[in-house]
Amino acid sequence: MTINSATFISASVSKQNFPTKLLPEFAFIGRSNVGKSSLINMLANKKRLAKTSSKPGKTLTINHFLINNSLYFVDLPGYGYAGISKKMKKIRDEMLASYLLERKNLICLFVLIDIRLKPQAVDIEFMEWLAIRKVPFVIVFTKIDKISVSVVTKNIELYKENMLSKWKKLPQIFLTSAVSRAGREDILNFINKIL
Repeated sequence: MTINSATFISASVSKQNFPTKLLPEFAFIGRSNVGKSSLINMLANKKRLAKTSSKPGKTLTINHFLINNSLYFVDLPGYGYAGISKKMKKIRDEMLASYLLERKNLICLFVLIDIRLKPQAVDIEFMEWLAIRKVPFVIVFTKIDKISVSVVTKNIELYKENMLSKWKKLPQIFLTSAVSRAGREDILNFINKIL
């Protein structure tokens, strides 16, 4: 899949503000500061398409980007810790659940996980929540350029061991780096295959 155009369409706080043109949607989610916006920018080949920040919890809206006039990339707020009030966290979590469970044209969710960390309960619990509710998703390990290949392999195995204690089969896994652009073609080919 070649991306020829990528345009910001909307930043929504409720489903009433979502784009009315129902094209296939591929959404990106993960803990705050895992690199969602950076990955979207890398995939779209545009440095400033999605806004990035070093401050956790920067994305508080559901952001739609029109790709090739035929599908959307959707940048979702991060789950888990964020520098926001309890009230804002509750609003964010309700907005996320509404999108993930009710958006009919959501084709696949990319769950981003920082490969530098050992399995985190918040990530495991979120993926279990998705599986129970039959939300289609794959795992995207980010920041593989930050550690050695051996540590990447070790941490992936830790995730597999942890999840296979409860799961019969694991979701598909991608390894990425927004810096080296590793994983870009794999993800774009995956999207193209689904379409």
